[in-house]
Amino acid sequence: MLGLIKGMIITWKSNWRKPVTVQYPDESLPLAPGYFGFPGLIYDHEVDEPFCVGCQVCARYCPTDAIFVTMKDNPKFKEGTSKRRKIVDSFELNISRCISCNICVEVCNFDAIEMTDTFEAAGYHPDVVAGIPALIEMSEKQRKGVLARPLKETR
Repeated sequence: MLGLIKGMIITWKSNWRKPVTVQYPDESLPLAPGYFGFPGLIYDHEVDEPFCVGCQVCARYCPTDAIFVTMKDNPKFKEGTSKRRKIVDSFELNISRCISCNICVEVCNFDAIEMTDTFEAAGYHPDVVAGIPALIEMSEKQRKGVLARPLKETR
């Protein structure tokens, strides 16, 4: 009988506490510092091209084969406006396979990849494969301090 009364008191007290639950799509909790989402490509605004030269090191070291990279000759090198002889032709990240392990960032010789805070790729018709424009956009949002998803006040 005493246990029943203690349980009822605890239940009664919990009725007056503020809820801890966050209504997820409308409200979000802040991300932890140093959170790794999906990788993004860093863009060189001085030369107007990505830092990536398409060397495929990230694709070789990716444990889930989520990255596909090809390279081409850089036309700006022939003009003399860029120091890079080769440039990335296509860079595709299969978001459904990426495990956000940060290996691609660690092995990149040109510091052309960074981990962003983007992690919400779900939807009714999600883009499973992110190309160069989408990866640059993720990185640009990260560098400008704009989170990939807007954080709203929780409480």
